[in-house]
Amino acid sequence: MTQEKYDLCIIGGGPAGYAAAMRAIDFGKTVILVEKDRIGGAGLFNGALSSKSFWECSTRYAATRNELKEKNIAYSMNFEDAHKVVEAAVFERKFQLNVHLNLLQRATHHPLITLEKGKATLLNKNEVRIVKKKHEKIIFADNILVATGSKPRQLPQIPADEHIIFTSDGIENLSDFPESLVIVGAGVIGCEYATIFSNFGKTRVYLIDKADRILPFEDEDLALIVAANLEQNGVTIHRNASLAKLEVKDGKVEYELKYNDGRTEVLRVEKALLSIGRIPNTSHIGLDAAGVEMDERGYVKETDTRTSIPTIYAAGDIIANIALVNVAEREGRHAVVKMFGPAVKPLVYRNISTIMFLNPEVAAVGMNEQDLRAKNIPYRVAKIDYSCIPRAIAMRKTNGFFKLIVTDDDEMLVLGMRAIGEHASSAIQAVALLIHMNKGIHELGNMMHPHPSITEGVQECARMLLGKPIFKSSVFKDKLKCYRWAEGVCTPLENL
Repeated sequence: MTQEKYDLCIIGGGPAGYAAAMRAIDFGKTVILVEKDRIGGAGLFNGALSSKSFWECSTRYAATRNELKEKNIAYSMNFEDAHKVVEAAVFERKFQLNVHLNLLQRATHHPLITLEKGKATLLNKNEVRIVKKKHEKIIFADNILVATGSKPRQLPQIPADEHIIFTSDGIENLSDFPESLVIVGAGVIGCEYATIFSNFGKTRVYLIDKADRILPFEDEDLALIVAANLEQNGVTIHRNASLAKLEVKDGKVEYELKYNDGRTEVLRVEKALLSIGRIPNTSHIGLDAAGVEMDERGYVKETDTRTSIPTIYAAGDIIANIALVNVAEREGRHAVVKMFGPAVKPLVYRNISTIMFLNPEVAAVGMNEQDLRAKNIPYRVAKIDYSCIPRAIAMRKTNGFFKLIVTDDDEMLVLGMRAIGEHASSAIQAVALLIHMNKGIHELGNMMHPHPSITEGVQECARMLLGKPIFKSSVFKDKLKCYRWAEGVCTPLENL
């Protein structure tokens, strides 16, 4: 039998693989996309889209419930109705992806892409075995892109049955809101689910934080606002607490905490969610047989998406960069350009924008103060409270701030920004572009932003650093801050 040959074989139909396949079509290449489960991956199912749909539903519900409560009108939503909202969003996106892919396969003259549903295993630098239910075949590809994604990390002594003890893969398959829920891990995913379940107001939520504050990778001022709002929403945060034991007893979850001061505490809840990170799906796909080098954590070693084998590339969560849908898509497309396009500059990760779906919304780009201080890099900061932004005042949503961070020199090149508050994510893209272009804040300060808009707060931060703000920080000292940090010392900057 003649062996099928392709210009590119992509293993994995999640965000990285799907985006890479579409970019390869642009170059007119023959592409086979192999997916063992569902097109869309964690970016669609049990991940970004589903969890954010859940968050949107919970946020709208909380806002409506609070408004009606002021009028003494009772309002409630059951889990089935909330789950239907999530399912509808997932179905809509799944339908788009699959219809698009199917039509490309049925192109008039010849298929623009071949989709194979099955398990793919690398045999060497060019051959891939594809195993389906009743048969298997081996295909040849000039280039291979591995984009198999990741899965939730589990604790060996605490097996997640997705019935009582959940991971993010199964938590949305609950049949009802649990009466109580403990979340192990106070990173982004853990805090997002704490936000979601506390928004619905039907679950007592406990969040285990082994550090003295949640979101330990972010600046303290941001983390404190998130924590305060979670606690105001009824969440109990176990700070400085290590999980000594967690087990199922009589159909419930019993967990023991050991605090840094030596105290211990035993609590019982209905359900548990393990939110302790994710690990790459790199086992049992033939990477070792193909000679692809791995690191000690199981991630694929790569240089700008190319692995140790020149014909094999990797993108998305299986490489040790930033595990985000937008990053995975960018890496997948970049790998294809490296294969078939003109010379391209290496990927740069310093201007990646992120959103954390918390209460309130958090958006970030570039470095934060914590990062810069750890590296002893001098910087300047302007920070404005949402209560000084007209649009936030109009929305009656004044909880939050913008913080713009620049180099400690006359150029004031943008190093990063943090935003927490309503519409925070809409304000960071211009700053991300400035970081990408290695530009300063002078253009930002002179732009004419729409009014009233949340982005006016970003402009006012730039004006503060340029010494020409509308509101003077020397007057509103509790709302506006402008300072420099160097050699461990913080010094206020006058902007009059």
